[in-house]
Formats: sequence, C-alpha cells, structure tokens
Amino acid sequence: MSSIPGPPHRRIGFLVFDGVKMLDFAGPAEVFVEAGHSVPGYEVVLISPDGESVQTSIGGRMEVGGAATDAGRFDTVVIPGSELPPARFVTDRLLAAAFTLSTRTRRLASICSGAFVPAELGLLDGRRATTHWKFARELAHRYPAVDVQADAIFVRDGNLYSSAGVAAGIDLGLALVEEDHGPDVARRVAQSLVVYMQRAGGQSQFSASLSGPAPRSALVRGVTDLIWADPAYPHTVQTLAAHARISPRHLTRLFRTELERSPADYVVFARFCTARDLLHAGHSVTETAIAAGFGNSESLRRAFVARLGISPRKYQQRFRSTEPFVDEDRAVS
Repeated sequence: MSSIPGPPHRRIGFLVFDGVKMLDFAGPAEVFVEAGHSVPGYEVVLISPDGESVQTSIGGRMEVGGAATDAGRFDTVVIPGSELPPARFVTDRLLAAAFTLSTRTRRLASICSGAFVPAELGLLDGRRATTHWKFARELAHRYPAVDVQADAIFVRDGNLYSSAGVAAGIDLGLALVEEDHGPDVARRVAQSLVVYMQRAGGQSQFSASLSGPAPRSALVRGVTDLIWADPAYPHTVQTLAAHARISPRHLTRLFRTELERSPADYVVFARFCTARDLLHAGHSVTETAIAAGFGNSESLRRAFVARLGISPRKYQQRFRSTEPFVDEDRAVS
C-alpha cells in the first residue's frame, strides 16, 4: 500500500542582527507560523551572523536558533531592515552571513532597508527591487545596477523578493504563502491575523502618499489649512496667494521650499487624500469625485491610476473585502 506524501517541510529563516526592526521580521514570521496551523510544514528559524542574541529596535535582547554558518538549508531566507542607517547595520559580518544563506535557500527576500544587504552583495544587479520609500533614493543612488521600484509594496524578480517596510512585510509573507499553497490558505491566514488579504505587489505604498514635509512657517500652514478645509473649492495659486497676502511667485517658492511641491500639486494631493477617505467610508465613485473636487468619475479614475496604479473602484473593493484581488495591469511577474 503506497502512502500519501505529506506537505513539504519548509524552513523559513530570518537573519536578524543588532538594531533589527522588530516588526520587519515579527510580522512576516507570524504569517508563516499562522499558515503552519492550516498547512503543516513551515518551520520558522531565527538566525544571527554569529549565533549570539541580538538587540532589537524596541530595546530588548532576543535569543536566536544559531549562526548562519551552522543553520543548514532553507526554503526561504528573509533579511529584515533597521531604523539605523544602512551604513551602520550592513556590516561585514552581516554580509558574510547573508551570502552564506543565499547559497542555501530556494528564495531570498528582504524587508524594508534589508534590501541594502543583497544589493551590497551584488545579488540585485540587473534585478527589480523595492524598499521603504524613505530609503528608495539612497538605494538607487548607491546601487545604480538595481532597478529600484520606489513605490511598490513588494517585488518579485526570479527567486529574489523585496518589500517596503513594516506592514508590507506581512503582504510579502502572505504572497509567499499563496505561492506555496494557493489563495485559500493565504486568505485564511489573513483573516486569522485580522489583516487585509495581501495588496497587489505593484500597488503603491499608500502610506507614502500621505507623507512628506510638514509646513514650517505659519504662513504656509495657514494656506494648507485653507486647502484641507475645502479641497473641492476651485483653489488656484492666485486665490491662495491672495489669502496669504503675498505674490503667487513667492507662495510657490515657499511651497517648494517647505513642502517640496507647488501649490497646485498640493491641492491635487489634498483632493486625492480626501477621495481616498471617502471611498473608505463607503461613498460611491461618483459621489467621491464630486465631493473631493475632481468634478467627475473619469478625472478621479485618472488620478488613482496615475498615483496608485489601480482604479478607485478596484481600490475600494480591495479595502472592503478579504476576497482575493488581482490587478492584471500591475501583477507581480
């Protein structure tokens, strides 16, 4: 009588180090642990370069399962990031450990600024990769051979994976589970962890859309407050400058200095954020377009596609449902 083979044993290694960002590895690690309750076979292993305990970003020390050289083979190795500058945490010891593990794994993934490790090793040369938006410019500058996808949630290029920071690591973990066991298992994991089914990898880092410098002067703050009070109003640089009692040219100069965008760009930004919140609240696309100042649904659609790569309707569906979502135009290859 032939026996039915069980699921493959998949060792998932997380390479941690002093200064590692706790959520960068704890989030995706929990995805694999939770998946193991539905589909046996996952084993999560914490590794450090020398096998010694490491100090995490929240201050406490954490024990690991061993050193990279003694850790054996893995199905997947994940390199999380740090809030420390890459020049400080990407040490020779970490690079040596990462290189060793890269030769013993089927898949190699990085979270946030962890992408600087495979980039420094040359593993990302000629490949697409991403990182947290605040590190993207530095990654592209230091490693011009890497095709940095600065605004993607996560990227797969062959057997190399990379993601933006913190919660995006959970998205990547869910994508890897789905790759191993299909969307039903990944969806059960997402529901159990009370998170969204993973966002499309090519989708914009939504948090980056809400970031940027805050106004430094009372004058610019007064103008931005006016815009946020009624984004749908037909603001122009002339009306905003008149409110501030300065010339349009001077207002534009102040906005570019303090906010890194023109007054017109800031108005569009405020309207986009307002539209996003209205869609979250359940308003229709047409209602949202009018209330946020886009005028019609087609203008709103163009704004969402330009900024996020998906239509407002798809965006609303993605964030109101745990059903699988595939954006064919932006799917990870």
